[in-house]
Amino acid sequence: MYQREFDQRLNQALPKAVLFFGDNEYMIDHYIDLYKKKLDAGEETLVLYFDEWNFDQAKSYLSQTSLFGGTNLLIVKHDKKIPKKELDMLIELANKNSDNYFLYGYTGSAKDAKSMQSSFSEKKGGIWVRFFEPNMRDGMPLLQQKAAQLGIDIDHYALQHLMLLLNNNLALCTKELEKLSILESKITSKDIDRLVYSTAPLATEQLLIDLFNKKPVTDTITKLLDLGEDETSLLRSTQYFVDQIFLFHAYIKLHGQVNSAEILGYKLPKQIEEQKAQLALRVKSAALLKIFEHLLESEIAMKQAPATQREVLLYSILIKIQQYL
Repeated sequence: MYQREFDQRLNQALPKAVLFFGDNEYMIDHYIDLYKKKLDAGEETLVLYFDEWNFDQAKSYLSQTSLFGGTNLLIVKHDKKIPKKELDMLIELANKNSDNYFLYGYTGSAKDAKSMQSSFSEKKGGIWVRFFEPNMRDGMPLLQQKAAQLGIDIDHYALQHLMLLLNNNLALCTKELEKLSILESKITSKDIDRLVYSTAPLATEQLLIDLFNKKPVTDTITKLLDLGEDETSLLRSTQYFVDQIFLFHAYIKLHGQVNSAEILGYKLPKQIEEQKAQLALRVKSAALLKIFEHLLESEIAMKQAPATQREVLLYSILIKIQQYL
């Protein structure tokens, strides 16, 4: 089910076993905290995050009666799947005792999460909730609530500016609000520009990854331009990104493997290295040549274009690249 339906369910009763997953880790943490508050779960709560995961410990915890007659709340957060037999056992134990609850915040891929939904069927006493990437409309009420809790005097437009600057990342926005609360004065957009570091470089990288994956990019381009990125810098970033993809493409063809340290002169995080390798393997040599020629022509066109026409030109340049892929 989705968030709105889950909120309606919470008004009736707290589900005994819940799988949270999707592209919004902030909301996963939000509902875990909500359970803690509603159940008044204290030190008896068992929290197993990532490498702390231990099935035997989780099973033993839900199998025993609370020492002080309170609630047994098991919270698991992991980016890897828990085997079906283990999940089924924990859900069964959560439903055997009225004081037991099991929350599983899964931060891996939505595709893998779908294979676990059968364990969290209502027939088995479970429920699953999928979250999506936050947008401005959904995020604003949450940030307004957070600002009120922190006692921050900040208007609607300044909060919108914060969300835009941090690419709708609610977790980052709330952390920045906590920092801004130290000022103990009205927070304006100028304060945010002065004190909050923009995620525009990360958004630019994601834009180019989406571009090569042939995903829609117009909204991201608009967002980056609103953040203050100019058309020329985005074109340079595109050229740099294509250069990297070409180097990965050539290295893999020559050596049959990937090694970012040898390709770029420095080691990339494994996830990013694999991501760029996959993009490089997918694109053909002939397509890369056409993209290089297109970018060279586009650079000249961008320099010669009036400032009023550069934005439209940038859209057409990037969309044309997708046609070559």
